[in-house]
Amino acid sequence: MRPEAPGIKVDVEQGELGMRIDRVDLMHVRVPLVEPFRISTASVDVKDGILSRVWEADSCGIGESSPMAGSFYSDETPESCLAVLRSTLVPGLLGTELSGPRDYSRLAGALPGNHFAKAGLEMALWDLEARRKGVPLYSLLGGRGGPVPSGLAVGIYDTIPELLRAIERFLEDGYVRVKIKIKPGWDVKPVSEVRRVFGDIPLFVDANAAYTLSDSSVFRALDDFGLIMFEQPFPGDALDDLAVLQAMVKTPICLDESADTLEAVKRAVEIGAGRIINIKLQRVGGFGPAVEIHDYCRSKGVPVWCGYMPELGVSAAGGLHMATLPGYAYPADLEPSLRWFTDDITKPLIEMDSHGRIEVPDSPGLGFDLDMAKVLKYQVYSETFTA
Repeated sequence: MRPEAPGIKVDVEQGELGMRIDRVDLMHVRVPLVEPFRISTASVDVKDGILSRVWEADSCGIGESSPMAGSFYSDETPESCLAVLRSTLVPGLLGTELSGPRDYSRLAGALPGNHFAKAGLEMALWDLEARRKGVPLYSLLGGRGGPVPSGLAVGIYDTIPELLRAIERFLEDGYVRVKIKIKPGWDVKPVSEVRRVFGDIPLFVDANAAYTLSDSSVFRALDDFGLIMFEQPFPGDALDDLAVLQAMVKTPICLDESADTLEAVKRAVEIGAGRIINIKLQRVGGFGPAVEIHDYCRSKGVPVWCGYMPELGVSAAGGLHMATLPGYAYPADLEPSLRWFTDDITKPLIEMDSHGRIEVPDSPGLGFDLDMAKVLKYQVYSETFTA
């Protein structure tokens, strides 16, 4: 039964434990990046995360809302996420009886947008549910556990030699594929040089919606480099133009910014706007919507993979569990904590082995906890809400 408003009791479905959240802690942290991360639209040198702890009596689950600062990726920012969490989402959750985290997905659906803000609270509810049941989160989602292959993502550099040195340095760590960011004027030549230096490594490009259909000649040229995919060449709402481009090239188009809802994914698949879907937990609003998109794509034979922006360790841990579902066919963007950040706020840190794999914990819930000493070190705001 779908709750119509905060505070309305929800029937407990068979097999669910039921939950009633009586306390929520919000903590805004800022962690410096190792180096600035540049994409086609912006650059950042610090990572904001809004951490959530949801409590039912003495049981606690953790989550992370992980928007990028400014207009780096979407309209949602750390400030906007925090505002809607404080004013609407947290008050609406407190005291509401839920059959489980899926009920929160339906409840939060009454508020349009705000996917990043919703994702953090929803993640904490899934973590709480899995911890109470004593099972790893992937088992609740339908995943299989095991290691997740990690793919290297590199931003835009000032020069091609700098790009090549960065890739060479990181490939020594064992990554199983490479993604490079492109933008107009930084596309065919960098890819050509990466192919020349590193040969037939698994490689694809991410445009972050920086091009239009008038730039189709760029992608026809890139079509000759044996790339795995072109990720989001055009703006998110340009599905018809993406379908035109896909018909021009043999390289699969992967949708990222376009794939923010199940309805958008269905339309994109129906018109041939892309052949691969990047599922980001933050962008779609959490595990519930992500599982729905995964299941639809699997029913249509459309492969998916787990994207990353980058995010701090709590959200990255959620991505690890999600990436064990059977439809995930490509290495994730998920990378070790210290690849992007000078530090992280989880214990343990997320680490990668020499074969480019990250283990998914088999312990209850996410399998990671907050390192509160580090949270306090990087914290710029905190507030506790009670029912």
